Amino acid sequence: MTPGEFDFLKTFLKTRSGLVLSNDKQYLVESRLQPIARSSKLETLSAVIQTLQRGGNRALETEVIEAMTTNESFFFRDKTPFDHFKETMLPALLEARSTRRQIKVWCAAASTGQEPYSLGICLKEEAAKMPGWRTRVLGTDLSQEVLEKAKTGLYSQFEVQRGLPIQMLLKYFDQKGDMWQINAAMRAMIEWKQLNLLENFTHLGEFDIVFCRNVLIYFDQTTKSEILGRLSKTLPDDGYLVLGAAETVVGLTDAFKPVPGKRGLFQKKQAFQAATGTPAGPRLAVGGGAGFRR
Repeated sequence: MTPGEFDFLKTFLKTRSGLVLSNDKQYLVESRLQPIARSSKLETLSAVIQTLQRGGNRALETEVIEAMTTNESFFFRDKTPFDHFKETMLPALLEARSTRRQIKVWCAAASTGQEPYSLGICLKEEAAKMPGWRTRVLGTDLSQEVLEKAKTGLYSQFEVQRGLPIQMLLKYFDQKGDMWQINAAMRAMIEWKQLNLLENFTHLGEFDIVFCRNVLIYFDQTTKSEILGRLSKTLPDDGYLVLGAAETVVGLTDAFKPVPGKRGLFQKKQAFQAATGTPAGPRLAVGGGAGFRR
């Protein structure tokens, strides 16, 4: 792959998916795109890139984007966000939504479904505290391929062993040969949609909680800011945003503030002002330009 071809791919991926590749990732691009070159009978990476440059081949464009998108996921990943969900977010929202009796959760990087199903399991486990409540869990992802797997709820022995307690496996899954499938009632709890976070998502409506974990790390500062700004508009003033352990809002937006003592958990600044009775402070200067993002 020539430097010019690699530069084209970097621009193509950033424009279409927000993924930012550093110059030392050429080996990664080559290893992931070689199978596409073979399966599409284009033979070489140069032929793949030339086809992308000509445009019009949506199937190939989708294949390239999905091949380069990281879809690592497992049940109850990192544990802490799910503890926050059960111990902090749900109790607060059950009190605040006692009249409406409805909670909506959006997993903005659903991958192969383990995170949305983990949240669904949490809601089932807490069901005794919320009789008559309606719950909605939406899982979205850029990749239609991983969403198709998520919809089936079918996982290997290795996948269910990663983070899923044995008692929950036996309670919520049915064994299918050497695979495990989450039961029909759990599958019915989750709605799935293909979504590119670089595009408009206002049509999804408002959510009480948004999980957007381990996604911002792949974007540049401006894109991170833009995404956070748009995510703030999907949440009410007392809603919650959950980011990955290595992600933050600091220096990116003044729309959110960290929840004290709760790593990765954020609320809109209005919630803190209402709780403390303090007026809005000066606006944070966001480095790198405007803000947005998945």
